[in-house]
Amino acid sequence: MPLWQRLLITLAIMLIASFAAGLFWVWLFSTDMPSYLSGVVGGVTAVPTWELLKRIEIR
Repeated sequence: MPLWQRLLITLAIMLIASFAAGLFWVWLFSTDMPSYLSGVVGGVTAVPTWELLKRIEIR
């Protein structure tokens, strides 16, 4: 899989995960999620996504 496709998919997954975590946080605590926590969620999501995409071989 080309680098640009991996970057695009990883970025999309990071944004979706951060958004979902933010919604869950608001539902649970009725306040905004701290921005650093959103960054942590995105970063923790990006690493396994990137590693998984490196192993996928599309023909």
